[in-house]
Amino acid sequence: MDTRFRFRRVANYINLATPLGLLISIIGGATRSPGPNGLILAFGYRYGFPVAGAFTVGNVVLTKWDSLPDHLVRHEGRHATQWAWCVGLPMLPLYLLSMLVSVLVCGNQASYNVFERLADLEDGGYPRAPLRWRRPSDGA
Repeated sequence: MDTRFRFRRVANYINLATPLGLLISIIGGATRSPGPNGLILAFGYRYGFPVAGAFTVGNVVLTKWDSLPDHLVRHEGRHATQWAWCVGLPMLPLYLLSMLVSVLVCGNQASYNVFERLADLEDGGYPRAPLRWRRPSDGA
């Protein structure tokens, strides 16, 4: 494993994000297994919140599915790095604020969310919605 992924894994344990992700996976009834680059993949998460195909807390990638495509694992791995750079739990309010900004400027929670953009919108399966003020008007 590359040094950067080792650093991310250690940082996310120290900042308590990965332990929180593990706790969420246990409460959510997910089955955990080692993933690439120090990630922990948690399959079979049973709750409908948050509304996403997969979500990451620390180095733990949680999903209701039984498997994840490679592009989505790459996307979620980038979120794990974001957890490390945000020093853990501050990621939550920062992500929510970024999501709110995206909804306000384009009506989509991901298109202008800085965290989703940096994690690659296409890998995450998100559209590139136009800004509200750049859309053609319906009428005159």
